[in-house]
Amino acid sequence: MCRFSWQFLRGLFNSPPLSSPIRAGPKQNQTETAKSKMEKESGMESIRHSTVSVNGINMHVAEKGEGPVVLFIHGFPELWYSWRHQILDLASRGYRKEIGNGIVMQEPGEIEAEFAKIGTERVMTEFLTYHTPKPLMLPKGKGFGHPLDTPIPLPPWLSHQDIQYYASKFDTKGFTAPINYYRNLDRNWELNAPFTGAQVKVPVKFIVGDLDLSYNSFGTKEYINSGEMKKDVPFLEEVVVMEGVGHFLQEEKPREISDHIYQFITKF
Repeated sequence: MCRFSWQFLRGLFNSPPLSSPIRAGPKQNQTETAKSKMEKESGMESIRHSTVSVNGINMHVAEKGEGPVVLFIHGFPELWYSWRHQILDLASRGYRKEIGNGIVMQEPGEIEAEFAKIGTERVMTEFLTYHTPKPLMLPKGKGFGHPLDTPIPLPPWLSHQDIQYYASKFDTKGFTAPINYYRNLDRNWELNAPFTGAQVKVPVKFIVGDLDLSYNSFGTKEYINSGEMKKDVPFLEEVVVMEGVGHFLQEEKPREISDHIYQFITKF
């Protein structure tokens, strides 16, 4: 999940909704065509998609394979698509992968209006190419702090077709539902209060990039390296800090992450 500075969250996401929803842009049909072509060329057309109802929430599920289930969970601004490399890789090793997306529709608010002005493809490019340990800032009314016509070079692991796929989904579903999680941060803390001090009592392997802003924010690095994490996760088996890697490590280092996952799950 992409994390931001507290000031960014409170100042930008705590905003009232607009009176009318924002519609998808005119490029959506072109994007959908490009997406279908890309799926065929990459082998992703063999991935099965379905919708299941869980606790009153409709969840989109992408799956492939017939063996033991490996469940992948993503955060914002990701989709099941962010695990595409691992789906195909682990399916070839005899596992069945399932990834869920929540589907919720609401009227958008101020930050959604900002994103609409910037353009969905541009927003996703800014998010996915962010590769610095410093907090991501989005000054109100100023986009991402630089002119919208400023070129953004894509890294080798991210293509324009990838950006188009992400944009096509957010053009259709909008940003409101995932952003509402951040709007509700205070209430989330209150609801989770009963779990304060609870431990994660299953085997764990923790992997993070050393350029991940969440690793370099909120005292996370100190929490992990000081041994405090081990107190909350007593069966923590290994911490892997990947050098020169940012937040979206399963996309940036797909083979390495697939290998880490495979080596871990085959021990049980």
